[in-house]
Amino acid sequence: MGAMSARTSSPETSPEAPEAPHRAGFACFVGRPNAGKSTLTNALVGQKVAITSNRPQTTRHTVRGIVHRPEAQLILVDTPGLHKPRTLLGERLNDVVRTTWAEVDVIGFCLPADQKLGPGDRYIAKELAAIKKTPKVAVVTKTDLVESKTLAEQLIAIDQLGKELGLEWAEIVPVSAVGGQQIGLLADLLVPLLPESPPLYPQGDLTDEPEQVMVAELIREAALEGVRDELPHSIAVVVEEMLPREDRPADKPLLDIHANVYIERPSQKGIIIGPKGKRLKEVGTKSRKHIEALLGTPVFLDLHVKVAKDWQRDPKQLRKLGF
Repeated sequence: MGAMSARTSSPETSPEAPEAPHRAGFACFVGRPNAGKSTLTNALVGQKVAITSNRPQTTRHTVRGIVHRPEAQLILVDTPGLHKPRTLLGERLNDVVRTTWAEVDVIGFCLPADQKLGPGDRYIAKELAAIKKTPKVAVVTKTDLVESKTLAEQLIAIDQLGKELGLEWAEIVPVSAVGGQQIGLLADLLVPLLPESPPLYPQGDLTDEPEQVMVAELIREAALEGVRDELPHSIAVVVEEMLPREDRPADKPLLDIHANVYIERPSQKGIIIGPKGKRLKEVGTKSRKHIEALLGTPVFLDLHVKVAKDWQRDPKQLRKLGF
C-alpha cells in the first residue's frame, strides 16, 4: 500500500506545483455471484443505485453509479456475476460481463473475506489474467464478517493466486461496504488509475440508468425477498408506464406506475401473490417506499403478476423483457 500512498501525495501538494489534472473514467466490479459488488457500488456512490439481495445472480443490468470528487469522476459499472451458464439468459449475462471488461479503465475483482477462494474465483481470475492492459484491483469485501487472522490469510491467498496466474494486482484492498470501512480509501486508490479527462457526467447525477429501469429493479428486489429458492432467477419486472396523475394540484403530485411481474410457471404465481394477495401487497408497499425515495414524489403503484413461460430460455421472451 505504501507505494500507492507515496504516489498520491507527490509534488501536487506543494504550493507552486500546477494543480493535479482532473481524471474521469470507468471502473467495473467483477466477482462471482453474491461477492458484494452491488452493495459496494451503493456504498461508494452513497445512495442506492444497484439492487442488492442475499441471493446470487440478482444483477442483470449494467448499473452505472457515479462518484463525484473535486479532482475526479469515477463511473462504476456493475456487471452480473460471471458464472458457468446453464441457460440462454446465463450466456447473455456472461457476454455482457466480457464486453464490459474490455471497455473499462480499471477492474475491481471482489472476493468475500468470509469465503475461501474457490473454483469460481479461479475461473474469473484466469479470464482477467488474459486481459493485459487494464489495471486490476483485488477488493476483499465483507471484512466485517471475519477476524483479522482470517482476513490476513485471505489477503495472502489472493496475492498467491495472482502470482500463480501471472495476474498483477495494482492494489489489494480490504473493505466493508456495510460497515463503511475503507470505502474512501478504495476510491482514493481507483482514481489514479483513471485517464486524465474532464467530467463525463453532470455534477449531481448519480447514475445514467433510466428511471423506468431503476423502478423495475426496485420492484424486483422487493419481490425477491423471502421467496423460496426456486424463484430468484424466475422473476422479471417490466414497468409498462409511469405517468403523472392528471387533475392533481401542483403541491400534491402523484405518479401512477403500472408494472408487470413476470414468472415462468403458473405454479409460481401463488408464491408471489401469497395467501389472499398478502405477499404481493408487501412487495408493493416495500418497493413503493424505495421508489418514492428515488424519484422524490408520491407514487401509486399498480402491480400485476403474469406468466411468461420459460422466458429464460426463449430468445423472443428475453428480448421482450429487455435482455
